[in-house]
Amino acid sequence: MTKTFDLVVHGATGFTGRLVVEYLLQRYPAGSGLRWAMGGRNADKLAAVRDELGAPADTPLVVTDTSNPASLQALMNTTRLVLTTVGPYQLYGNELVAACAASGVDYVDLCGEPAWMRQMIDAHEATAQASGARIVFSCGFDSIPFDLGVYLLQKEFAQRFGHPAPRVRGRVRKMKGTFSGGTAASLKATLVASAANPAVLDLLRNPFALTPGFEGPRQPSGHKPMVDEALGTVNGAGIWVAPFVMAAINTRNVHRSNLLLQHAWGQDFVYDEMLVTGPGDKGEAFANAVAGDKSMGSDQGPKPGEGPSREERESGFYDVLFLGTDAAGNTLRVGVKGDRDPGYGSTSKMITEAAVCLLQDATATPGGIWTTAPAMGDKLIARLQAHAGLKFGVEGTA
Repeated sequence: MTKTFDLVVHGATGFTGRLVVEYLLQRYPAGSGLRWAMGGRNADKLAAVRDELGAPADTPLVVTDTSNPASLQALMNTTRLVLTTVGPYQLYGNELVAACAASGVDYVDLCGEPAWMRQMIDAHEATAQASGARIVFSCGFDSIPFDLGVYLLQKEFAQRFGHPAPRVRGRVRKMKGTFSGGTAASLKATLVASAANPAVLDLLRNPFALTPGFEGPRQPSGHKPMVDEALGTVNGAGIWVAPFVMAAINTRNVHRSNLLLQHAWGQDFVYDEMLVTGPGDKGEAFANAVAGDKSMGSDQGPKPGEGPSREERESGFYDVLFLGTDAAGNTLRVGVKGDRDPGYGSTSKMITEAAVCLLQDATATPGGIWTTAPAMGDKLIARLQAHAGLKFGVEGTA
């Protein structure tokens, strides 16, 4: 059965959904060969956003009310892939994932909710494998730069030294940008769920929450500021690192990638992520300030649907170091950089290119619940470098 669309953006009237549509208009306009539509619960609002964004009047609009079974089935019948920006996914994603898995429709999202992701894996992975649906969570700043950064490092490490790096550190060297209202809402929904259900809290604490049936070695917690010996010194002073707010989701996805790659990085693989705050007393003070910051869980942050201005998005950036080491003293450094603020400008480009990569490049990836590295790997790295403002590169072996 030939579908009308390759891709429907579910949540096109929301803040991040609009950014995805803006990017699609610029990069995949009519005639580009990608058939896409704007989706949302309200037809009038969709039409208003289409006009606000200056999209052509004939841009297709699809009412996608995932709480309405008939509307949901109609969506499954019309598209090959659903790109959803409607979170918190634990509140708004259950029916959509179930429908995609059952119908053989591909799915990408921006999920940073590991307990919910594990529930979806347990409930729908076998169905997706049978139907051919490729379901890929976490296709934004969490967790594409980290998942693909570790993937690239391990590939290069094995080529140079004959085996994967048993120890990899992800270190955010620089970052300018804000987290999204959706991210804050997801965190709050997760906290509510964990208060109501102790099993959710256990999953959140477990680095191997997304690797059913496999528990690897003890992992660093990353909860406390420290001097990171692996980073060396500046003028004799140790370099401080602080807890990184996305580590709790990224590390889980990286371990799932290793599982899905048949433990190509080893069953003894150890990985953590932290934010570099700098050397000496100043670095220590900054690390302690980061560790004490609770703004993301407060009511002061952005609300869902809110976000930074275009100028703020375009002046944002990030730069992440991946440092691989082994017992013999071999080291390798890989850098991943993005040219927009991580939470919005870069994320909207990343999820769009991940969707197109699944549809056009990673056609041999079978059905199942995936992470980006095993599902798309080098193909997605190439696409992100060509179109989405990311740079991946080996920085040296010292």
